[in-house]
Amino acid sequence: MSPRSAPTARQRRLGAELRKMREHAGMSVAQAGEQLGTDRTRISNMEAGRLGMSEERLRSLAAIYQCGEQAYVDALAAMAIERVNGWWEEYRGALSAGVLDLAELEHHALSLRGYQPMYMPGLLQTEAYAKALFAMAVPEPTPVQMRRRLSHRLRRRDVLDRDNPPDCTFLIHESALRMGFGGSKVAQEQLTHVLEASERENVTVRVIPFAAGGFAAADNSILHAAGPVPRLDTVQLDVATGVTLVDAETLLANYRLILDRMEEKSLPPAGTRDFIHALAQQL
Repeated sequence: MSPRSAPTARQRRLGAELRKMREHAGMSVAQAGEQLGTDRTRISNMEAGRLGMSEERLRSLAAIYQCGEQAYVDALAAMAIERVNGWWEEYRGALSAGVLDLAELEHHALSLRGYQPMYMPGLLQTEAYAKALFAMAVPEPTPVQMRRRLSHRLRRRDVLDRDNPPDCTFLIHESALRMGFGGSKVAQEQLTHVLEASERENVTVRVIPFAAGGFAAADNSILHAAGPVPRLDTVQLDVATGVTLVDAETLLANYRLILDRMEEKSLPPAGTRDFIHALAQQL
């Protein structure tokens, strides 16, 4: 099998977890290769996500590394054998890899919890609102780029309608509600759409009002995606250069705490609906 030239974020994550497992066992790449009966290059390629592996090989490595966390090993084995060619692959080469990684992350998440300081959450955006956002990009997208970005953004929303959708909690700062992207009509339609989405069984929307005061990471867009075990959770951050995925255990714990504190600052769901409805009436 030839090494992959551009592994996806999920493939890289599986490899990274194998590397962590090896390092926790205190073994070098050469020692791992010797124990598995292969060379160090193959181990390195697996840890970089450039080579796939069978469930049997993954479990062999877990045994060599004496990893006793069975739920964690089972989750990694499931990642190793999955053959999901997601819809987002249709956009590879046309959109950035980070945008595709985000769609893949949402697809596999058991639950999602996010905070948005200035924009509506991507999964709750209307077409007109998303188009207004994309139109402000520098450089301005061409008509073809606009269609691709809109198509991808709207298809991401399908995750909310599938069988067994993830439970989603969206924490939205009041500033995001008041940013009039696209004008008052588009903004009002967007607020109405958020109200309708908040009635879904799997969606909770909570507003953090200006009156709540300051809090940590108030200016950062954050999305926490829960994996099958906490060690396989991922945090996605929006940065100036695109999408960043975080999976270091200490940072994951920090972002869980940050989101907990944000949620404590937010209005309850019923109060949130009243707040958004009143704001929509002002437009």
